[in-house]
Amino acid sequence: MTVYDQHGRHLRDLRISVTDRCNFRCRYCMPAEIFDQDYAFLPKEHMLTAEEIGRLARIFVSLGVRKLRITGGEPLLRKDLPEIITRLAGLNVEDISLTTNGSLLVRNAAKLKQAGLHRVTVSLDALDDDTFLYMNGGKGRVQPVLDGIDAAAAEGLTVKINMVVQKGINDEAVLPMVEYFRNKGHILRMVEYMDVGNTNGWNREHVVSTKELLQRIGERWPLEPVEPNYLGEVASRYRFLDGGGEVGFISSVTQAFCSSCTRARLSADGTLYTCLFASQGHPLQHLLRSDNRDEELAAAISSIWGNRHDQYSLERGTGKIITSAAKVEMSHIGG
Repeated sequence: MTVYDQHGRHLRDLRISVTDRCNFRCRYCMPAEIFDQDYAFLPKEHMLTAEEIGRLARIFVSLGVRKLRITGGEPLLRKDLPEIITRLAGLNVEDISLTTNGSLLVRNAAKLKQAGLHRVTVSLDALDDDTFLYMNGGKGRVQPVLDGIDAAAAEGLTVKINMVVQKGINDEAVLPMVEYFRNKGHILRMVEYMDVGNTNGWNREHVVSTKELLQRIGERWPLEPVEPNYLGEVASRYRFLDGGGEVGFISSVTQAFCSSCTRARLSADGTLYTCLFASQGHPLQHLLRSDNRDEELAAAISSIWGNRHDQYSLERGTGKIITSAAKVEMSHIGG
């Protein structure tokens, strides 16, 4: 079964947040002054269990989902993550991936691979400790993340690295990052600084556009575009002409890709969001914890997706929306 939204986009990808907690305090996601020791994170009983996550994922797969991504918060803080992945691995999907800050990957890479994980995307915004510590709220140094990347690759997991680029903060780290990851078999992706949530102090003047990044990188290492792997791929792809691999660009601000978005997001408390920039979600936990059959849950999800009309990034670009309007925080639903 395939379900379509109001713009003819089918449901193909599900991003599952397994926790709203994180051991970093990145300024563009969980700024420390907001997410401090007094911040009220979800109590354990409000979070979906591994069994509930598996059941919901199975229902989404019956509606056409073929790619599953585990997010957070920091998903490796969840002790039963291998069990969750094992449940997902038993479903008929093309891909199971994980987004992580990488700080805990060394001790978990083998277990994740054994559980059935295919890929990891590691967030890393600089190679020098001073810049990296500034961006993550002083919570983590670079080397443990690099060690985690190596550990994941050694286990046979495909690795991508996401770098959020902010003008005047870490844009000088772009070329060192490209130089380090070229020829390593990993794809480094540059992410435009986005106005997700309301706590990250987003200012368009701090956005480094993909056009500018392409020019800067291309002057050092000539590039050529590569066709997308599939319809709706988030990143635009470029290869180095000297054979040094690929680099990608996620351009939600300057080159919105809403028209091909096939992604739904499930928060750790079982709320379904149909857009990264959504102002409200659709609670599923009460349906899950009642006597509803899978068919009834599937009907509810189909109705939610069928009424979807989100295209925030496109509308932002036309000035039709107010970017300061209340939106769900990225730490609640993942990237």
